[in-house]
Amino acid sequence: MDSSLALDNRWMDEALDLARQAAALGEIPVGAVVVDFAQHPDGQLVGRGFNLRQRDADPSAHAEIVALRQAGRALNSWRLLHCTLYVTLEPCPMCAGAIVNARLPRLVFGCPDPKAGAVQSLFQLCSDPRLNHRAVITPGIRAAEAATLLRDFFAARRASRSRPD
Repeated sequence: MDSSLALDNRWMDEALDLARQAAALGEIPVGAVVVDFAQHPDGQLVGRGFNLRQRDADPSAHAEIVALRQAGRALNSWRLLHCTLYVTLEPCPMCAGAIVNARLPRLVFGCPDPKAGAVQSLFQLCSDPRLNHRAVITPGIRAAEAATLLRDFFAARRASRSRPD
């Protein structure tokens, strides 16, 4: 296996673990990690997050935003110039905008989001030449696992709602 693919799999494994933690809390299972490659060839974890919208009653508490905020604090900068964001689901417009604004050079995501994806599915915000920054996109890393987590979560949610009390 190519060493960069092995590294992507390693960090996506961290994001998948976070997605499972979100599901355990009743949150939509999306996990994200920000990895700084400035001084460590294998990367150093500087931010992590999973969806917390329900718990925090915060519409902006997506996994990516939580992880980006933590990374900014860890690096004492809003510019995440040497970092890669690994996230289990293709980012939405809000999160894709945050990726551009943080100047992230690279985004790695698991499964596409045909209903809200703003990186490749519905929009291409992270690679739009009209914006002041573009990120290199690597889609499909551990996509089947990420999609299964989401599918199982929503199936269980539908099943629990259809049970009589």
